[in-house]
Amino acid sequence: MSFPFPPPSPVESVRERGASRVGLARIAALAVLLSLISGFIGGVIATQVDESASSSSDEPYTQITAAPVVSDADSSDVSGVAQAAQRIANSVVTISSSVDGGVTEGEATGTGVVVTSGGEILTNAHVVEGASEVRVRFAGDTEPVIATVLAADAGNDLALLQVNAAGLTAATFAKPGSVRVGDQVVAIGYALALDGGPSVTTGIVSALRRTIFTDSGALNSLIQTDAAISSGNSGGPLVNMRGEVVGINTAVARGDTNSSANNIGFAISVDEVLAVLEQLRSQASGDAREEGFLGVSLEPRIDGGVGSIISTVQAGSPAKQAGFVVGDIVLAVDGEPVNGQAGLVAAIRDRSPGDSITIDLVRDGERLTLTATLVARPRD
Repeated sequence: MSFPFPPPSPVESVRERGASRVGLARIAALAVLLSLISGFIGGVIATQVDESASSSSDEPYTQITAAPVVSDADSSDVSGVAQAAQRIANSVVTISSSVDGGVTEGEATGTGVVVTSGGEILTNAHVVEGASEVRVRFAGDTEPVIATVLAADAGNDLALLQVNAAGLTAATFAKPGSVRVGDQVVAIGYALALDGGPSVTTGIVSALRRTIFTDSGALNSLIQTDAAISSGNSGGPLVNMRGEVVGINTAVARGDTNSSANNIGFAISVDEVLAVLEQLRSQASGDAREEGFLGVSLEPRIDGGVGSIISTVQAGSPAKQAGFVVGDIVLAVDGEPVNGQAGLVAAIRDRSPGDSITIDLVRDGERLTLTATLVARPRD
C-alpha cells in the first residue's frame, strides 16, 4: 500500500553501494561520515563449490525453492562468539557487482547468505541494483562464479540470487519471534573492503521494530544493534550466539552537524526476511503480487507525540468503510509501530488484497482499534 504522501522529511540516505569503486574504497569510507549510510555486514565466507559447476557459467540455472532451515532452539541455549562465527561461516559469500553508468559506476561489493544447498543466495537489493554482472565468491576459492538475480524488492531491500552450484551449506534462520532486546548478537563482514579475512564484531539487540527512511521509502521491522557495522558489508547476517541468522544487516546511523549517533546499526529482522523470501520466489516464477490498498494520506506529528496523523480518507476506500476519519492518529498496524509519515506504508507494504489489518489509533484522546480489509490498488 502506498498513498499520496508529501515527500519525507529531509533525511540523508541510509544506503550506499556495498563498497565503492575499486581503488576508491578508502575515500568512500571517509565520505560516509556525518551521514546515514548503508552498513554492510558481510561474513566469514566459506563452502566449496563443486568444481565443475564453478567453472561453467553457461549451464542453465536451476532454482531451488526448499524451505529455509528455521531453528527450534530455546533462547537459553547459548554459546560463545567464536563458535557463533564459525557456525555461520560456511553459509556466507562475497558478492561483487559491475555497475555501468550513473553515479555508482564501477565495482560494488557486498555479502550474501546461502539459503539453499542448490545455490539460492539472499542479499540486499541495493548490492545488486543496476548491476550488469553479479559475481559470487566462496571461501577457499580464488575465482568468483557468475550469479543470476532472480528477483529484487527495493522497498524491503532484499534480493534473491542463484548460482550454478550444489552441495552448499544453507544458513539456519532463528525462529521468528524469538529475538529479544538484550540478546547478544554477532556481525561478520569485510569492513571497508579491507584486505584479509572478515571482521567479527559483537553487541546486543538494542531495540526491535524500528523504522528508518531510505531512498526507496521506508524499512520497517528492523532490529537495532550496537554491534559495529561498516560500509562494504551489505547483505550479510546478524546472528545469535548459536550462529542462527536473526537479521540481514543493511544500515548504520551516523551523526551530522545537529545530532550524534554511536553504535546504531539496523538489520532486517528474520520475521521480515522469511516472508519477503517467499515473495521473491513468487516473483522469480513470474507470479506478480498485487499490493494492498487502504486509502488514506498521512502527515507527520510535530507536537512531539508518536504516530502519524490521517490527513485524507478516500471515499469508498477500505479506510472509509472501516471508520477512519481525518485527524485520527495512527499508532500501530498489527502491532507494528507507525512512526513518521511513511510508517504506515512500510507496515502494510507486504500485505495483499483481501488481507485484514488491525490498526491502533487515538481519536480525540481516546484509544481505538479498527479493522480494515485491503483491496487491490486502483489503477491510474
